[in-house]
Amino acid sequence: MPRVRELEVLRVVLPYGRRTECLLVKLTDYGGMTGWGEAVSPAPKSWSRLEETLGAVLIGVDWEHPDSVPSGDPAVDMACWDLWTRMRGVPLADAIGGTRTSLMATVRLTPDLSIESLVTRVNQQVCAGYGHVTLDVRPGWDVEPVRAVRAAYPALTLAVDCGNAYTDGGQLVALDSYGLEVIERPFPAGDVYAHADLQDQVSASVAVEVHRTADLDDYLTLRAARVLLLRPSAFPSISETRRAHDRAVAAGWDIQCAGGQGAGLARAATVAVGSLPGCTLPCDVTQPPRNNQIVTPIVGANAGVIAVPFTQPGLGHTVDETRLRRLAKDYFTFTG
Repeated sequence: MPRVRELEVLRVVLPYGRRTECLLVKLTDYGGMTGWGEAVSPAPKSWSRLEETLGAVLIGVDWEHPDSVPSGDPAVDMACWDLWTRMRGVPLADAIGGTRTSLMATVRLTPDLSIESLVTRVNQQVCAGYGHVTLDVRPGWDVEPVRAVRAAYPALTLAVDCGNAYTDGGQLVALDSYGLEVIERPFPAGDVYAHADLQDQVSASVAVEVHRTADLDDYLTLRAARVLLLRPSAFPSISETRRAHDRAVAAGWDIQCAGGQGAGLARAATVAVGSLPGCTLPCDVTQPPRNNQIVTPIVGANAGVIAVPFTQPGLGHTVDETRLRRLAKDYFTFTG
């Protein structure tokens, strides 16, 4: 039975790319075992809320299972799962019902200065072993780049991520003629009718992203999509992520796991969730920069394949605490 002797929360601003902010949680039990969790781009009040409440919730308190810890915070929940599974000597993927030992990966490519440059970048990824590419599109950067990539690579499996940026489906219907597998997040979240209308008009699967299982219900009722974009770091708990997976699978949907940002721990949790049986589409944890990660081995793809750490307990990765503490902008500690 876990009993936390010490907990530490660190605020980190990653040094590369968009300088993403993360909160990292370290739990240490009375036997010296540790568990780690991460929240990527946390809500503005997360730091103060954890500082005010976390000690009373965890220090010196016996708990049987991560679900019994009433934290309401994804980083704390992840750390509890990591500690709980490490104490039992089992991988997180196995503990939540994962079955895959490796995952196919998609690589995400952002808009470029020119279409020619984009095609060159696609070529680099194909040569690196990727058989699935996701292109970020936006109004004004959609049909022409997709047409060019498809002309250069007729057999490549392509998806597009719209970033919830469209209000009209006309351009997206035009994209469907280029043999897309998935059209991700086409409209603002919650516009269920727009998603349903688009899914009726295209052969590609529309993918929606939700952050609570209950938010799936309207999409399922209206058959407004066929794919769930599942981002574990956006859910309040790993168990809630699993419930969303189960609900989507029961409805006959495919699932794509995503979570490429952060310092590595959230990516590791994404890989664990991606090993679940319903996660049938390529996993997206490849978003650069890899230099932001503070875990070993680095979480990412090799020749388009992501290894699931089924031989190591917990998240399956070791935290480089020396580098982490150099990056930390602030921290607090509770000790029992």
